Amino acid sequence: MQTLPRPQTPSHMSGPLPRPRRRKRFSPLMLIGIVVTLLAVVGAGVFLVTRPHGGSHAAGVNMDCSLIVPANPLTAQGLATPYQLMATNPANGPCNEANANQSAFVQAVVINPASGKVMVYNPLVVDQNTQAAIAPVTPKLPQNGIVAIWFGFNGNNLTLQSRNGSLNQGKCVNGLPNSVFGQYAYCNAPAFYQAANQAIQARKLVVPPLGMGKDGQLCPSVRSFSVVDMDQSDNLPTTYLANANGQTAQLTAKNVAKLQNATTLGNPSDNGLVDNVLDGAVGCTPWKVADLADPGQTVPAYPLNELQAAAMQPAPVAMVPVGDPMVLNNNQTSLRKTNLYRAGADQTLAQNVNAASTQTYCQNLLSMAPTRLNLDKQFTNAVPSPDAAAATTLFNFLANRLMTTLGPNGLNCTGLLNVQNPVTVQTDGNGVVTSATINTTPAQGGSGNTPNCVVNGTALAGCTGTTTIGNQSCAFSVNTNNNQVTINCANAQAGGQTTTKPTGN
Repeated sequence: MQTLPRPQTPSHMSGPLPRPRRRKRFSPLMLIGIVVTLLAVVGAGVFLVTRPHGGSHAAGVNMDCSLIVPANPLTAQGLATPYQLMATNPANGPCNEANANQSAFVQAVVINPASGKVMVYNPLVVDQNTQAAIAPVTPKLPQNGIVAIWFGFNGNNLTLQSRNGSLNQGKCVNGLPNSVFGQYAYCNAPAFYQAANQAIQARKLVVPPLGMGKDGQLCPSVRSFSVVDMDQSDNLPTTYLANANGQTAQLTAKNVAKLQNATTLGNPSDNGLVDNVLDGAVGCTPWKVADLADPGQTVPAYPLNELQAAAMQPAPVAMVPVGDPMVLNNNQTSLRKTNLYRAGADQTLAQNVNAASTQTYCQNLLSMAPTRLNLDKQFTNAVPSPDAAAATTLFNFLANRLMTTLGPNGLNCTGLLNVQNPVTVQTDGNGVVTSATINTTPAQGGSGNTPNCVVNGTALAGCTGTTTIGNQSCAFSVNTNNNQVTINCANAQAGGQTTTKPTGN
């Protein structure tokens, strides 16, 4: 897995301060393969994508770009108007959509409140002041349809730029003033989710079950602790076509037929990892709906992932923690920025930083991921890695991803929980992971005798951290000298401290 520098905020939890964090980055070949050979059976509308081996980010590439949002972005005409990619600071070099390290992606989803029907439309991104290879299809939107838009990016920081008041018109959220999320942004997402959830409650919109995988387990969702990493719920399953001149087009059956030898641009993502790679490996299928740009085709979508996870993911449920690099503000935790991010993913807003605790997130990750990854090794080790520059198989890729997330260059779970990293990897001369071992019972950093707690399905490694009991935020701590677990609940009355003696692991 490729990483780029990103500073880390000091944790609000007690324990060792983490070292500077390196932001999660994948090779451009992640998931769909950013530059691929595309074969099309146009009559059947079937696309076969093969991934070549390739390198990582080129040196000296400007990784901070801006995207000009067209006027009236929530209308059919606004959706059909290409977004324009440009350098945030031209002195750092240009930004080009066909450059896999700089590609930006847009996905719009519309719901008809009357019927509950949901449809997807992927607006196009072009370089500033250039023309599309093929003009985008103008979507036919339902009357009174509610449109929302999400953004993904292969670089570091994507900044939305207004065109004739477009950001206000679209109710767009890019982060805080002077502190963008990074690879993520959205427009009008809360309104879409409100309508979608009302349709679900009225049984107009039926969320499909996650299903059962070949491993006999519930199929993974984007909020499963066996799937998430240091910055969950980012980027999109959107793909574009690009010709030899660097011009782009929507990926549709008609455009594939017109653009011979076109390459495909894709957005590496946690959501796309589930939709495009992991589901297939373990015998699962993502939720798909009609593509308004490509009649007869269905596609997955970012909000579908989140709605399905909200409805179907059993506890513990992964939601963006305050230590996620994309929600830091000036290298400090920010509850406001965390909740703005969560709102775009239909995640529960945190009432305080403890309700979005990075330490609790780490505890659940450490409790869930090693066991599931080992269980699925029989399937994932037989599937090629989505990033050939990082690992040889999907299992090795997932193991390396988990190791980075848990370590000091990720969420620093090893430091926060005082445990050793359960993942060890072996690499070849090019740094590609060729094998990996995941220990399901990682050793403690200290004596190793601290018990673990599970509270209403939430795992607390070492019985340390914060969770919710009876709608109260409760902090757990351990005194190994007297073998006691102390529980303090924030809303408890004076004298409400509880002390228990653990009976085992």
